[in-house]
Amino acid sequence: MTSQRTSPRSRRAARSPLLFVLAAMACASALGWTYWAFVRTTTGQFADESAWREAGVAAPDTQLPFLRFLDTLPMISIVVAAVAILFVAFWRRRYAAAAIAVTVIGTSNLTTQVLKNLVFDRPDRGVATLAFNSLPSGHTTLAASAAAAVFIIATPRWRPFAAAAGGAYSVLAGAATFINLWHRPADVVAALLVVGTWTLVGGLVIMRTGDHWNRWAGFGAYWASSRIWLVLCWILGLGGLVVCAALYAYVQAIGPAPEPGTASVPLFFWSGLAWIVGTGFTLVAAAGWLFSAQARVTPRQEPRP
Repeated sequence: MTSQRTSPRSRRAARSPLLFVLAAMACASALGWTYWAFVRTTTGQFADESAWREAGVAAPDTQLPFLRFLDTLPMISIVVAAVAILFVAFWRRRYAAAAIAVTVIGTSNLTTQVLKNLVFDRPDRGVATLAFNSLPSGHTTLAASAAAAVFIIATPRWRPFAAAAGGAYSVLAGAATFINLWHRPADVVAALLVVGTWTLVGGLVIMRTGDHWNRWAGFGAYWASSRIWLVLCWILGLGGLVVCAALYAYVQAIGPAPEPGTASVPLFFWSGLAWIVGTGFTLVAAAGWLFSAQARVTPRQEPRP
């Protein structure tokens, strides 16, 4: 006759909260570095401004469709987040999770507005550009925070797919604001880092207050929990960052144009676009991995002789 015992892998969700705290601190530090490097320095201002001006030359035919997307972006983001939150609150009766998701959206957007309008400024570094600060991007923050809310309230078996879908939506929104000349690349990246910081904070709370439903059977138990979603995000994310760094290093090696936006080949534009894609997908890949690793694994029954 055998007795049953519960595998030690069934420990509670978010069993290593320090990982969430350190990841949130890393996002916040990256946000500070982005502001310093691309707003406070002459080289950064020149690169960011060059990318923005080159966007109008490199992708002129895409601006009209992206403008239409941007016009509907706030409504799309609100509707998507509202449907997911209401479903979780009233159908699944996870009221605390719904409240935390709303808080993540609110704090992300409030942080962006406070930083952009009250904390950050744009000093004159001799680069011909707009005088006011535009970092972080409000539109990107709204889109990314809506996607983040859906991600953190999803059950673990849906989170890998939610990470990939939300990352694609956030990157598309950020790229649209850049290509349509609403924001520079650093503005978009900063917005993604703001949302990343609050997603990790809210995610830690939501996992610790929902231990009973933050459980799953591991990767591959369901189509939405396949590893392929996070693998694709890692490939796009790290690939984008490598392309960004390579293009930026190359244009610095050959020497940038004397004035922003006057280069014959828009290398700053492609570098900036790759930076947005790389940052967005790397963040969601890392978040998807962390949340999956810290979910409560479904208890397995093991025979004891």
